[in-house]
Amino acid sequence: MLGFQLLGEALVVLLGLPLPGPVIGLVALFVAFPRLGRLRSGVESLADGLLRHLGLLFVPAGVGVMLHLALLRDWALPLVLALVGSTAVTLGLSAWLFARWRRPGAPAQPPSGGAGPP
Repeated sequence: MLGFQLLGEALVVLLGLPLPGPVIGLVALFVAFPRLGRLRSGVESLADGLLRHLGLLFVPAGVGVMLHLALLRDWALPLVLALVGSTAVTLGLSAWLFARWRRPGAPAQPPSGGAGPP
């Protein structure tokens, strides 16, 4: 994973791309993943380790919130409006895209018959 991040950083520097290096590295990993089967076990073990300690990654964000609580209180209304508005736009756009790209004649809901959760 670090190799792909390094590749992404190098591409950003060499090509002057306006994207973060880790994002480009993640795209490169996504492209290489189906082609290089031996990556699977390494990525799985790395992902398991990251997921096991995922809670620790929220500590710096929580400390930042506590540190700037007064600032967050001052900006509470704009933050809430931005969160609610962006959520509404995302849900609406997702529903519109689903309706537009769904195969014609395909059922909107999966057939009931033991294939999914009860």
